[in-house]
Amino acid sequence: MEITVLGSGGWGTALALLLFENGHRVTLWSAFAEEAEQLHNTRENPYLPGVTIPAGIRCTADFSLVSGAELVVFATPSFAVEATALALRKVLAPGVPVVIVSKGIERERLITFTDLVQETLGADTPIAALSGPSHAEEVARGIPTACVAVSADIAVARLVQDVFMSPRFRVYTSTDVIGVELGAALKNVIAIAAGISDGLGYGDNTIAALMTRGLDEVAGLAAALGGNRETLAGLAGVGDLIVTCTSRHSRNRRAGVLIGQGLTVDAAMEQVGAVVEGYYAAAAAHQLAARVGVEMPITEEIYRVLYEGKDPGLIMRDLMTRSKRAEHDDPATAGWAK
Repeated sequence: MEITVLGSGGWGTALALLLFENGHRVTLWSAFAEEAEQLHNTRENPYLPGVTIPAGIRCTADFSLVSGAELVVFATPSFAVEATALALRKVLAPGVPVVIVSKGIERERLITFTDLVQETLGADTPIAALSGPSHAEEVARGIPTACVAVSADIAVARLVQDVFMSPRFRVYTSTDVIGVELGAALKNVIAIAAGISDGLGYGDNTIAALMTRGLDEVAGLAAALGGNRETLAGLAGVGDLIVTCTSRHSRNRRAGVLIGQGLTVDAAMEQVGAVVEGYYAAAAAHQLAARVGVEMPITEEIYRVLYEGKDPGLIMRDLMTRSKRAEHDDPATAGWAK
């Protein structure tokens, strides 16, 4: 199959390597001509040092080459998804499936990236997303990884499963687009919280509390928006949350650590040196929660730190002194305001 990967960051490159290994003809597109030329000449992505890009993978900044693709993988940063989708609309052949691996929520209308890309490309374009605990640094090196392919059309999810699955990359399927996409986007917010906790010198108990209650927040929002809470107990939920909150590869966790250690938000983002998706996801989650009436106390605390200048040292005090409640709600009201 002829596959074009849009976005030549670490994740896009790692998936290009996987797809090439699976026997597909792969083009890796960069938005920057200089970057595409560097990838072509050096056969190495700076985000994945020591990993060779095979000569058979075409590295280019020529967007017109997308016109020959039989499947397109969307691996751009979240802020570039809409602009890239608008460009793709001009060259994509009818009926070509699009797989979104970018994680986030559209900032203005607060819709999932699958909805955004579907609206842009039209109802006849098969759309799926691929998500789960999958650091590019490890996928690129062949470390065993499991993800979930999600689409409203199970046949499309199964197509993605067939294309990506290998002995080192296992893919499950789902039709819960809301649950998978919210899990993918909002675990980054909880990872910032986990990093702040570490930066402040707290321990494992605190991290465990933030992760567990944070997951409950995300599941509650997913349920309120029509998703399934059960999805958040899977790879796109707890799986992705674990790896993002605990791994040395996690940019969101690292940004949180720096903020907890006393850096300003801007300085922390600059020092990380790459896109911290949780920064944008926190604003979207803040607005979505208000829209549907779901309380998300951890997410709200991170929003206040990132956007309102709250002292991160006050987060745990304010969370720990909230009013008493049961751990689990009545099933009839689970996920709503707590």
